[in-house]
Amino acid sequence: MLNNIQFTNYRKNGFLFVLASTILFFVFAYYLKRTDYNLLILLYSTLFILFYKLIQVYKENIGLLTLVSFGFRALFILAIPNLSQDFYRFIWDGRMLLEGYNPYLFKVESFISSHEYPVAQAEELFHGMGELNASHFTNYPPLNELCFLIAALFAKTNILGSVVVMRLLIVAADFGTLFYGKKLLKVINIPFHNIFLYVLNPFIIIELTGNLHFEGIMIFFLIWSLYLLQKGKWMLSAVIFALSVSTKLIPLMFLPLLFQWFIKRDTSKSKGLIKLMTYYALVLLITMTSFLPFYSTDFVNNYAQTVGLWFQRFEFNASLYYIARAIGYRFRGYNEIGVIGTFIPVLVILFILILTCFRNNKSIQQLIISMLFALSFYLFTATTVHPWYIATLLILSVFTNYKFPLVWSFVIILSYLAYANTNNVENLWIIALEYLIVYTVFIWEVILNKPLKLKKSAEK
Repeated sequence: MLNNIQFTNYRKNGFLFVLASTILFFVFAYYLKRTDYNLLILLYSTLFILFYKLIQVYKENIGLLTLVSFGFRALFILAIPNLSQDFYRFIWDGRMLLEGYNPYLFKVESFISSHEYPVAQAEELFHGMGELNASHFTNYPPLNELCFLIAALFAKTNILGSVVVMRLLIVAADFGTLFYGKKLLKVINIPFHNIFLYVLNPFIIIELTGNLHFEGIMIFFLIWSLYLLQKGKWMLSAVIFALSVSTKLIPLMFLPLLFQWFIKRDTSKSKGLIKLMTYYALVLLITMTSFLPFYSTDFVNNYAQTVGLWFQRFEFNASLYYIARAIGYRFRGYNEIGVIGTFIPVLVILFILILTCFRNNKSIQQLIISMLFALSFYLFTATTVHPWYIATLLILSVFTNYKFPLVWSFVIILSYLAYANTNNVENLWIIALEYLIVYTVFIWEVILNKPLKLKKSAEK
């Protein structure tokens, strides 16, 4: 009798959590402005608590958690993104492709300043994306641009229609991540409900489904590729990995980490080396082929110039870089981003090479942990850390015992307080609070605490 009462209360609480989350997500999608930071923090914090409670209550009911996860996404279907302006540039690029233009060769402002309007709703898209976005060349890889083109094909004159199409593509990718993520968890021998730390996380629902960031599609291909790699289908894994890179370039940093996977797992080192080189060749060949339709000398120059901006001009929500910048101000009297930015890629490459040579990356979980550390180091040293950058870190953590990315997915919302003032100036005390929490958990888990035991992998 007592057990029946407890079970009834359990289900009632779960239903209330779902109902409350539904209401809060609806308010977030349709009534929130990013300048309303009090409501933003309140809604997000409450949603995060409810998300964690939902997993506790329904962790044995994978079907229900799946239904709830995608039900919350459905709430955003007709919402215009309210925390990011990037989607206006996505729509512009897609419509440019549809009109026969190469989006890598033109800045948006070059058309508007000349009173030329090559796409429908050109002025509205220009004002929506903002002058900063409009002033540089696009840097989205080809598969990302294909998604923009698909949106243009279905809605070439309607902004909301384009938003809906792009949102459906991202949600479909989340289905794929759930599918292959569960399979990978089974191999590693981690409970299935761990995947909902990503799929049900309000950070992922809001940043990817809500704000239309295509990290979700890149992550789908990455997890699919890792699953295929684990199953021994390494050539197909390379093809899918290339699709991930062709969506977002960030997975390129993981390629060196595959060295031990091929060299030390194979009975013959020479055969392992051949497989490794073939894997690299397939990834690079397919990625370069995806760029071929856009290739020209101007394209190479424009793309390199735009990517360079992320290291030598843009600054947002950084941690170690801000400390280095402050030291530069103290001794030089001006911002040293041009100098510091040139050293960051070198440091990241050196760190990845250390992980490649000195960490044991022979099991799929060990490989994923090395990827987690590599990406963490990159984000800790980066000049720009937008909230959605954390999505890849979060999905990798699902297959490990580390929780600092989950904590970061909660406190990252503090970075949006920069938009609370008209000049979008960051409060460095707020940034310091965010990273104090993240680094505290990171240092405890990775350095002070005993190394977190790897779960026994089912693979041989």
